[in-house]
Order: sequence, then C-alpha cells, then structure tokens
Amino acid sequence: MTRERDPLAVGGVVGDVVDPFTRSLPVRVIYNSREVTNGCELRPSQVVNQPRVEIGGNDLRNFYTMVMVDPDAPSPSQPDLREYLHWLVTDIPATTGATFGREIVCYESPRPLAGIHRFVLLLFQQLGRQTVYAPGWRQNFNTRDFAELYNLGLPVAAIYFNCQREANSVGERRR
Repeated sequence: MTRERDPLAVGGVVGDVVDPFTRSLPVRVIYNSREVTNGCELRPSQVVNQPRVEIGGNDLRNFYTMVMVDPDAPSPSQPDLREYLHWLVTDIPATTGATFGREIVCYESPRPLAGIHRFVLLLFQQLGRQTVYAPGWRQNFNTRDFAELYNLGLPVAAIYFNCQREANSVGERRR
C-alpha cells in the first residue's frame, strides 16, 4: 500500500503522532461488538468502556506496549494538549490482548468537547519485559519521546477512530 493511500497518513496520524512505519503485526480493537477500522466514526457513548484489544504474533516471549492518545485535545483547531494520553499498557504477550499486560495508565474514555477528534492506538514491540513509569500527567504526552525513552522504536501496528461530541438531547441545555 502506498503511503498516499495509507489511512494513517491520510488521517494525519503519521506526521502528527508517529513517523512513517511498516505494519508488521495484526491488531484488532473492538468496542462492544464493533471492530474499529481506520477512520471509522464512534460516538462517545460507544467508547465509555475500554475496548478489547487483540494482538497477533506467534511467540508468547514477545512483549508489546500499547499507547492510546488524542492528538486533537482540546480541539482540532487548537490542539494545545496534544497528545492527551488515554491509556497505556505494557508487557502484553503476543497472541493475547491488553488485559494480559500491565496497565500503567488506566483507560479514560474519550469525551471530545469540540470538533472531530482522532483517537489513536499504537502498538510497539518491546525488547523484553521492562519497567515503564506512568507519566506525571496525561496532557502533552509525546508518543515519539516515550518510544525513544523506552527504546521501543517505531510502532508495529496502529489504528485510529474519529469521535465527536454527541448532539444534545431535546431540552438539554448547552454548557
């Protein structure tokens, strides 16, 4: 697939969050019963609970780190909090899922207030099991710096979805 047609490049994930990389591992992200595809639209009410994340591979001795960020916080036109960290899990064995890893930063459901936000899940292969420290805050997380700090290299997989504030129900006041 050429870079021009790569949905991660078209969606600006490559560039805003990560450098170009070659996907080398399958990953599935499922909210309730809906599988995430690059660029799909999910409502905040659909992403309240953490998704099921299934990681491919064939060797349980390989471990992965998963990062979920919002590069559009607080709004796509002024992403002053880019990247907002929504979830961080390490030591996920291949062929399993996020629930088998160590949750370093607990899942925080997306709640965009303005505009359409991209929520990006990235998977990095670790050199082995390692100690990863939770950042002091979620805002202004930097995936590239994090990957460099922990010697993770480029991602082996990534997927993103779009999410925006749901329309107010009839009679609800705007805040």
